[in-house]
This record gives sequence, C-alpha cells and structure tokens, in this order.
Amino acid sequence: MRLRHLALVLAAAASACKPKGTATQAAAPVTLTAAVQRDVPRVLEATGTVEPVRTARVEAQVSGLIDKVTFREGDQVTEGQVLFQIDPRSFRAALSQAEAALARDSAQWESARRDRDRFEALAAKEYVTAQQLDQARATASALDATLRSDQAAIDQARLSLQYATVRAPITGRAGSLLVREGNLVRAGSGDALVVINQMAPIRVRFSVPAAYLSDLRALAGSKQDVRAIPVGDTASAVTGTLDFLDNAVDSLTGTITLKAEFANKDSRLWPGGLVRVQLALSVDKDAIVLPSSAVVTGQQGSYVYVVDSSTAHLRPVTLRRQSDSIAVLSAGVTAGEQVVVDGQLRLTDGAKVQVLKGGPP
Repeated sequence: MRLRHLALVLAAAASACKPKGTATQAAAPVTLTAAVQRDVPRVLEATGTVEPVRTARVEAQVSGLIDKVTFREGDQVTEGQVLFQIDPRSFRAALSQAEAALARDSAQWESARRDRDRFEALAAKEYVTAQQLDQARATASALDATLRSDQAAIDQARLSLQYATVRAPITGRAGSLLVREGNLVRAGSGDALVVINQMAPIRVRFSVPAAYLSDLRALAGSKQDVRAIPVGDTASAVTGTLDFLDNAVDSLTGTITLKAEFANKDSRLWPGGLVRVQLALSVDKDAIVLPSSAVVTGQQGSYVYVVDSSTAHLRPVTLRRQSDSIAVLSAGVTAGEQVVVDGQLRLTDGAKVQVLKGGPP
C-alpha cells in the first residue's frame, strides 16, 4: 500500500510540473528562388594558352655589319617592311665583279662563235682539217658554259645584295631587339635578330579529358563557337571558332588537345597568356534550372526544399548535371515553384519557414 501511495504522489507531482500548453516551434528563416525552365548549353570549361598562328625568327642570310635598324622594339611590322640594313658595299663590289666577268667572257664567246662558223664553212670545202673544226667547236662550247656560270654568279651576287636588306617575313608584333647597330652578324649562325609573332588571327591551345572525345568528334569541322576569357580580365571575353582536334589522346594525361582561332583585331589575347575557355558541346532543351546551393545531397540522394504557404516540403530530385553555379534537373521540381537556396540545414519536412527578402533571382 505504501508503494502504491508513493507512486500516486509522484505521478501527481509530475503532472503538476507539465506546462499547460505545448510550445510552437519557431519558423526558420530561409531565402527562396523560383525554379526556371530554359535552354541550358552544356559547356566544357578548360584552361588554355594563347599562341601565335605564325612565329618568325628573323636571321641574317649574309654576313656583315649592321648599318641601320629601322624599327623599334614592340612595333607592329608588316610583311616586306625593312627591319635591318647590313653594310651592302662588299655585295655591290661582288656584283660588279661578276658583271665584268660576264662582259669579258661574252666578248671571248662571240669571237669563238665566229671562228667556229668560219671553220665550218672552210671544212665544207675541205680547206681545214676535221681536227681544227672540232677544236673551234669545243672552244665555243666551253665559253658558252662559262657564260652560264658567269650569269649564275651575277644572280648570286644580286641575291646577296638583296639579303643585305633584311625585311619582315610576316605581319606581326616585333619582340626584343637582339642585335644592335654596329654588330657583326653571320649567315647560318642560328642567332635571331628579332622574333615576330603574328597577333591577328591568333590561337588558343587547350586540353580536355578524353571522355568528351565522342562529343568533340561530332563538333570537328563545324566551326563551333569557343569563348576565351583572359585570366584576371573577365571584361575582355572574346569569341572564336574551334579550329583543331588532335589526332591522338595523350596517354600520360588522358587528355586531348584542341585549338581555337580568334580574329583578335583588338589584341585582347596575348601570346603566352592564360585564358579560361568555354566550349558548348550541346544544349539541354527546356530544362529546369536552380542555383547549385538549392540542392542538398544526402544518404538517400539529392533533394530540395519546396516552400508552399510558408511550409517547407522535402522533394527528391533527379540531377541531369551540376556545376559550381547551377543545377540542371531532370525531374522533381516544376517551373515557378519556390525553392530554398539558403537555410536548408535548419529545415525538416513540413517545417514552417520565414522568407527573407533579397534572395537570388
């Protein structure tokens, strides 16, 4: 009896300690955005390096002293423009000497030709021997060969004199001046006088995982648009076209190399610079798009919180793909529904929410 009495007393005390009403859970503050339905391009991003389509190492083709430099470092030069003048006096003298040799041998050949003609006429009347006729013909033939040799020497001398004036082989921007006036340059030394890079058009080389090879092969030859954004200068984005797909996958890195060509008329892209490349592989038509922050990944898969009448409902979703900024859904949400993008950690299915202003569109 005593134990029963004690139990009744404790039960009465516990009942007295209970609050008369259950406390209502406070609404969780959240930020919402509306699900949007639109076409979403499937964009492949990579880091690329800018490289000129053509580079010319200007070297001396004849030896001599640099008399004059007719441009400044960093100048934009055009094809055929005079860049350097090598002392031409020795080449002019060589040309004059070759021309004089030709004139001398021409006179001798003319005399030998007349002798040959006379001997042929005399031989017909048997006034000279066959041996004398053969000698006259051989002398004329030898001098004819000498004339051709003299003409070749003149052509070589003229070419050397022409090479003494060094011209730009391509249009582009000149780099550092590697040889100054008064320096001696030697033909065939392999030392460049200046390096010229073609700036327009220009190329961007980049590599992507070989897993995209089938998509890239479908784009090959289609002149697909490629967007390049210089690192640190997002305002200078330019658009070019896919120009090259390598014929082999790099077995060490598992990537394949591509190149895109850009008009670069305003020189926004600079050789050697790094750019972020964006290449659209395909387009997802009428896809449901949300900010990536709206999607939560748990043990049961991906889900979002959809808010209806200040109540959050957990909704499983099927992701088509996701990037740092957006999530493209295949199922789970319809266009126009309000989805939580901030504050999901405080929510459970059916929880009340307080919508904060200033959420992302």
